[in-house]
Amino acid sequence: MASASKDPATDLSNPESLATDLAKDGRAKMIPPREMPSPTAASGSVRVEIFDQVYNLRGSDADYIVKLAEYVDGKMRAVSEQTATVDSVRLAVLAALNIADEYHLLKRRLEPPSPEARERASKLASALDEVLEDTRRTG
Repeated sequence: MASASKDPATDLSNPESLATDLAKDGRAKMIPPREMPSPTAASGSVRVEIFDQVYNLRGSDADYIVKLAEYVDGKMRAVSEQTATVDSVRLAVLAALNIADEYHLLKRRLEPPSPEARERASKLASALDEVLEDTRRTG
């Protein structure tokens, strides 16, 4: 198991501190839950390992922090298997781009359609209703 990090815990309520902390080495691996110390009430920090680099992170939900770190670690390991680079910063950037791509694809799916798309859908629905009504009458 890796030795404890001397860096103070990163507060996950501040995204900039998390991004800076993860970019220091850019490597990631989770410490298995059985080895991970429980967060203390005073500090609320949890120790994780991302691509073989230890981070002490703070936040209100330790389980959520662990899941995030596991996800980032998995992305970095997937990128490292697909590329020849050993530069951990480069791997971190490529993993971040993959995560950003996933985020934006999901965000696009959840966004309401544009007013033009809604208007076109309404016109198509009306046209379909007319055709179906004519078909029922002539039946």
